[in-house]
Amino acid sequence: MRLTSKGRYAVRAILDLTFNSNGRPVRLQEISERQKISLHYLEQLFRRLRKGTVVKSVRGPGGGYVLSRSMDEISIKDVLVSVGENINPARDLVGSTDIKSDTVEFILTKTYFENLGLIMQEYLTTTSVGDLIRKARGTQELPKSATSLLDNAGFQIPAAQVNAGKSRDLS
Repeated sequence: MRLTSKGRYAVRAILDLTFNSNGRPVRLQEISERQKISLHYLEQLFRRLRKGTVVKSVRGPGGGYVLSRSMDEISIKDVLVSVGENINPARDLVGSTDIKSDTVEFILTKTYFENLGLIMQEYLTTTSVGDLIRKARGTQELPKSATSLLDNAGFQIPAAQVNAGKSRDLS
């Protein structure tokens, strides 16, 4: 699996949308400014995310985008697949008819990457946008820069988590 900027930007934009919606639609211009992602590129991504039923658009004054389902019902796999990311590391190995071989090494390699693909798919399927939001809200230690951003957005980060990162022995 090679995660491209398309997939990374899509996940960042969905997380930004979720953090900043507060029950109201979020304009792409706002996401673009906060995430430093081209507005034109976001428009392309959100067109795909809308077709993939990850987001829905709200028209009119105060319009923008909202999640189409609850944040716990949208998996990271949903986001990545919507924007066309290849989340199968064995796709080229398994799907190519010209590269068939009966060698032990080929079969072991093919089986290994098929299993890796299954594990990755399971992880992406079972991790929801809500899981990542909860981690950011304090159930996981965050870097200092992320902590200050979340504080500015109104999220409370337990001091123990902030201090835990400072006292780690990195040797």
